[in-house]
Amino acid sequence: MFENIRLAFRGIWTHKLRSFLTMLGIIIGIAAIIAIVSTIEGTNQQIKENLIGSGSNTVDIQLYQNDWPYEMSYNAPPYGVPQVSDSLMDDIKAIPEVKSASRYTVRNIYDGVYYQNASMNGGYVKGVETDYFSTANLTVKHGRLFTDKEVNSYKKVCVIDEAIVSTLLQNEDPIGKVIEIGGDSYVVVGVVAARSTFEPVINTMADYETYKQDESGEIYIPVSDWPISYRYDEPENVLVRANSTDDMTQAGKKTADILNGNIHPDDSSIKYQSKDLLEQATRLQQLSSSTNSMLIWIAAISLLVGGIGVMNIMLVSVTERTAEIGLKKAIGARKTKIMWQFLTEAAVLTSMGGVLGVVSGIGLAKIISIMSGTPIAISWPAAMIAVVFSMVIGIVFGILPSHQAANLNPIDALRTN
Repeated sequence: MFENIRLAFRGIWTHKLRSFLTMLGIIIGIAAIIAIVSTIEGTNQQIKENLIGSGSNTVDIQLYQNDWPYEMSYNAPPYGVPQVSDSLMDDIKAIPEVKSASRYTVRNIYDGVYYQNASMNGGYVKGVETDYFSTANLTVKHGRLFTDKEVNSYKKVCVIDEAIVSTLLQNEDPIGKVIEIGGDSYVVVGVVAARSTFEPVINTMADYETYKQDESGEIYIPVSDWPISYRYDEPENVLVRANSTDDMTQAGKKTADILNGNIHPDDSSIKYQSKDLLEQATRLQQLSSSTNSMLIWIAAISLLVGGIGVMNIMLVSVTERTAEIGLKKAIGARKTKIMWQFLTEAAVLTSMGGVLGVVSGIGLAKIISIMSGTPIAISWPAAMIAVVFSMVIGIVFGILPSHQAANLNPIDALRTN
């Protein structure tokens, strides 16, 4: 085998230009496929990060009516939907895919939130437990969080995010300021923000419509104060943090199943559902991949053309080396040895083309990324498969020339010398 490989390299080196032109079809095909696959992987990764963000892995499980969140501002709490008990929370936290979980109530801010003469007409007020902030992956930027003691003593304190600081407080120092929420006064004790900030990549208006988020801000008050400013016995939502991004779907579905097993509403359209961004990302990824898969098939045609070129040049090589083949057979070389020699040469030729194609494809992908702004992610498994596939092409298209060489009559072959 090693001798066959050595002879193959010697033959390729002897006819460098011819060998390169023979490999060109393989190089172009592999390069095109690597560039397309890298672009697909990069686009899929961007879609996933745009929707989910960078590493928060949180899933919102909210009470829905049909396809819309149940709006407490205009509706009474639905009959048969109790609050989430401690035992249910223990069951949710025991889900293997769940890292942490916390209950919360929420109300859209349409009015009723004021600071001095300014009012809010967007964003959210949330009644939360102290462990909500860690579950939501929020960190303190200024001040502090409210404590369990303040929650248990119905202390009217609140925590806000940076959007509230800029929109409602007009970038004043927020600590100690008093915000009126639902007719009650709350003292701001802290400002929070996401631990890892992430901005979605927006290239088109379609991207904006897909990834735009509410930037009106959120105000967090102790869950014990919620009935004071709003209403008693409101059904709660649950925020869970999955162990990993890939666990988000199962964490959300299993949590929703546990919550739905505890409710018996009169209206069957009312149930808990998870806001599954991972599933939405997967659908967009599938759409992107199906569009680009056609390009892969088109690029694969050049591999077929390259394989035909390999077969053609190997037939030429057999003709040129007829006397050599006849001499080897005359001194006792078996058909299989002759066949393997030419198969090895064809495989080496296309494998070199595959390696050069992978290198060219990576370079092409980076050029496309720089010129168009499209993200890329090099798939090394795809690169290895491409090299192996190019070797298979050499073997498949080298069978006919190898068979022809192995079946030459030694006497006829020696006469050609």
